Amino acid sequence: MNSAETVDVVLIGGGIMSATLGSLISRLQPDWSIRVYERLGEVAQESSNAWNNAGTGHAALCELNYMPENPDGSVSAAKAVSINEQFQISRQYWAYLVSIGALPEPHNFINTAPHMTFVRGKANIEYLKKRVAALKDQPLFPDLEYTEDLERIAEWTPLLAKKRNPKQKVAATRIVSGTDVDFGALTKYLFTDIAAHGAEIHTNHQVTRLKRQKDGTWRLRVKHLVGGTPKEVNARFVFVGAGGGALALLQHSGISEIKGFGGFPISGQFLRTTNPKLVAQHQAKVYGKAAVGAPPMSVPHLDTRVVDGETALLFGPYAGFTPKFLKTSTWFDLPFSIRLHNLGPMLQVGLKNFDLVKYLVGELMANREKKMQALREFMPTAKTEDWELITAGQRVQVMKKDPEKGGILQFGTEVITGADGTIAGLLGASPGASTAAPIMLDVLARCFPDRMGEWEPKLRDMIPGYGTTLSSDPAAAEASLAETAKTLQLQA
Repeated sequence: MNSAETVDVVLIGGGIMSATLGSLISRLQPDWSIRVYERLGEVAQESSNAWNNAGTGHAALCELNYMPENPDGSVSAAKAVSINEQFQISRQYWAYLVSIGALPEPHNFINTAPHMTFVRGKANIEYLKKRVAALKDQPLFPDLEYTEDLERIAEWTPLLAKKRNPKQKVAATRIVSGTDVDFGALTKYLFTDIAAHGAEIHTNHQVTRLKRQKDGTWRLRVKHLVGGTPKEVNARFVFVGAGGGALALLQHSGISEIKGFGGFPISGQFLRTTNPKLVAQHQAKVYGKAAVGAPPMSVPHLDTRVVDGETALLFGPYAGFTPKFLKTSTWFDLPFSIRLHNLGPMLQVGLKNFDLVKYLVGELMANREKKMQALREFMPTAKTEDWELITAGQRVQVMKKDPEKGGILQFGTEVITGADGTIAGLLGASPGASTAAPIMLDVLARCFPDRMGEWEPKLRDMIPGYGTTLSSDPAAAEASLAETAKTLQLQA
């Protein structure tokens, strides 16, 4: 066994979260040593991989699940505005990195793709009208268009309207300044940049154990998966950004803050086409309404995707279930994650989410033709031979204790930090990657509160909206959208 050396920061996992945190730290504290451990042969191969997610710059421009209808029929814009605010922080940071040459030409990882919603039926149309009314005066939702005219929808994106029954009641919204993001490419570029500033990126390395030392550091046992050579390293700060693998590592750490947390894995598939005739007729990300009991990550959508410079269309996702927490892990992930402290909350979640279980069973039983039928609700002319089925990344939804309900299933992300700020980790899924920058700023604020004052000037230089609320200042919102659009070469 090699003698353990000490580094300032260890990032576990080669995804967008670790890459973003490493990028921030390398600029705020350039004298700190950073080491990254990724168990696969390359970074960005799990949830951050371009084909393992929809690539939507989640700004709540089109995702209806961020504005659910309340029991009394009302609709609140609060969550949608909050998520958009978070996306603007990420967008500002990316623009800053492009402006200083730390990221390449922006079209390599971000492109304009109008964001649309599309609904059918009287009840859904009434809901969409209320959503539009709640958003139309919001500064971060400029130029929100609404129509019930099928011909107008055909102008926006022909595939939704072609051969659709003209008597069917439909409605759609559009914001032309939405984005498509290749988070796989962005992750790789961020790691390349921090490596150029001294960070060490170790692929094919798996962290198998982490233990708190008496001096406050963490001792990590790391296994080189090529040859199996083990080694140990000490870290003053550890971030567990291992996606579905984060829960097990945080449990192994022994921190009390992870008690009561469990994970519910959901797998997924997409239909994909690269047929140039179809791709040319659909240049938007179009979201519909989720089925009853479906998790937010399963909202059906027909998306333009730009990956490695090539444009494709993606439809889905079709949810499923597997006990694996990662696309490339084992079937024992779920059973091995069960502890006495999280068994109760997990059982409560199972008992209280019958609609979700019913939905997943239905998805698992769906054959290819049924999947095509779901696509034809968006695109009536879809032909089976034009589309291939691909497997998406695993998503692990958070299950945790709740004082009133015993246990709840949480859709979103959860930052877990140790009491002394020497370790942090991230659980959960959507909106995830799109809000990586504000989530990592939260990690920094929780773990390094005594340094935030010192870092604030640099943070404001990199992210002008840091500590502010754009939605409460229309002029600032307009200026930010215009400036980042110009730098990132997007449609304003």
